[in-house]
Amino acid sequence: MGYDRAANPDFLVPRGSGACRLHLDGQDRTHLDLWTDSEAEQRLEVERLVSLGASRVDWDYPEDADFVVLADPTGTLFCVVDTGR
Repeated sequence: MGYDRAANPDFLVPRGSGACRLHLDGQDRTHLDLWTDSEAEQRLEVERLVSLGASRVDWDYPEDADFVVLADPTGTLFCVVDTGR
């Protein structure tokens, strides 16, 4: 798929530029984290995913949240994380 494991095996990093970094969390409910490099990139990615069928999830966000919780069309949760903070 064009990804390699990072030092932490829960994280996958792209071999080339232009792809999202991935976090596969198996400690609670497994979900996908998509990483972006900035708040602007995060905003654009959320808009793109919503246009493709994802929906925003009503979530109790902490004040300094660096993530946005979305659900795919089947209801599976995933996050878009701004790693630039």
